[in-house]
Amino acid sequence: MKMWRRIRFLFNFRKSIPFLLSFFRSGEVRGAKKAGALLFAMLYFLFPWDVIPDFLIFFGVIDDVTVLTFILQRIVQMAPASLKEEYKL
Repeated sequence: MKMWRRIRFLFNFRKSIPFLLSFFRSGEVRGAKKAGALLFAMLYFLFPWDVIPDFLIFFGVIDDVTVLTFILQRIVQMAPASLKEEYKL
């Protein structure tokens, strides 16, 4: 059940962008967690390793969405309970 809520959360950008901003601005989140999340996301965007090439339009995007969902799930897991409650995660 949590997984589906998080996938919907990923596609609801109006909700995910403020959450990410709150996550990175929060004093409750340790700097190492913020740096780890940012590093992981940046590494994927700098060195995109695709299981399915992007020239297969629909299927090529699926692996990118999967990785973004994975990254967002890790960020949500690292978020303090107050942020999870605020954004209903």
